[in-house]
Amino acid sequence: MEPFKIYILGCGSALPTLRHQPSSQIVEIRGKMMMVDCGEGTQILLRRSRIAFTRICNVFISHLHGDHCLGLIGMISTFGLLNRQAPLHVYAPGYYETLFQAQMEMFCGGLGYDVIFHPIDTKRMQVIYEDRSLTVETIPLEHRIPCAGFLFREKQGMPHIKREMIDFYKIPISQINNIKNGADWTDEDGNIVPNSCLVKRADPVRSYAYCSDTRYMPNLHELIKGVNVLYHECTYDKSMKKNACIYYHSTAEDAGRIAAEAGVGTLLLGHYSARYDDEDVLLQEARKVFPNAQLTGENMVIDVK
Repeated sequence: MEPFKIYILGCGSALPTLRHQPSSQIVEIRGKMMMVDCGEGTQILLRRSRIAFTRICNVFISHLHGDHCLGLIGMISTFGLLNRQAPLHVYAPGYYETLFQAQMEMFCGGLGYDVIFHPIDTKRMQVIYEDRSLTVETIPLEHRIPCAGFLFREKQGMPHIKREMIDFYKIPISQINNIKNGADWTDEDGNIVPNSCLVKRADPVRSYAYCSDTRYMPNLHELIKGVNVLYHECTYDKSMKKNACIYYHSTAEDAGRIAAEAGVGTLLLGHYSARYDDEDVLLQEARKVFPNAQLTGENMVIDVK
């Protein structure tokens, strides 16, 4: 199967600590590298993860709290210093556009490459990026300011050719794509070889949902039903439920409930409050509701499967 990986760059919340950095991730799908959020310090975290700056093609910003976006302009400037040529596409809430353009004029003149801003509507679920192999959709979230998560979903690929059958029937290479698209084959004696004998089932499609800052949303599970991997914030444990309500964040128990209700494969926990020296309390709380939960950490790489 083609690579589908999540690189955790930073998984802390607003206050950086010696253990965790602000939010940022890289999603790698079939050779494409896409960044999700870009908190302060992201460039150093990229270096430590040995991810080439030149491979990042799109950046998705969930909302305009500093721990999710303050690293963006500095990173764009660095790309210019590295003589980047390829365009960079930035997808962010529409209310950021005016400020973003002002920052670009102030700090990023004469870059040598294009930066294209794509405003997103945080209030509805819609496809904001699409190519031949995947789509990226917004996930409306409920935070103190407009905020959206992102759903990365593969498109169905072609079935796999049975090489031994192709060789046996001496099928020319020019016909391979036709067979992948469902064509049968007629052999030298006029016998029809069914397509099902010539191909193996395509790889199953995979999906990843990134739900950054949000309070518990009773209907969220409907938007992310059955995803392979879910990243959901768990800023607090349930003893801090009052704070979660005040600041529109989730507890680890909330994250576990969403994962269970959505029937996801794996739950990734992150966006920890700086009050925790050990996040095991969050992990155990989530696992009581959804056993297949795990903590994220800087430099962690997760395979989506």
